[in-house]
Amino acid sequence: MMKFHAAQLCFLAGSILAVGASSAKAIECKEDYQIVQGQPISTPYCRDGYLAQVAREYGFKTSPAAIRNNPSRKEEICRYIGSDIRVQVACSEVMPTPRDSR
Repeated sequence: MMKFHAAQLCFLAGSILAVGASSAKAIECKEDYQIVQGQPISTPYCRDGYLAQVAREYGFKTSPAAIRNNPSRKEEICRYIGSDIRVQVACSEVMPTPRDSR
């Protein structure tokens, strides 16, 4: 059985994390679709990123992380630009649906 000192364990753990982090791939988005093995798949992550991009075109100062982490901010942006066809799917996640008018 091998014995390690605390400093050696920290070094080993750090080395393992560094190797794992360098081999991880970034998420690739094309508009509101995540590209997985060359195929577009609609994901909340990419929809939020695209919503932030479109919102910036309208003059909003926001980021994908701000939209992902703050549903109120996402709803606020969607109230203003939700009619833009590019973001309707992303905004449908936070906007109330119209009631049936029967």
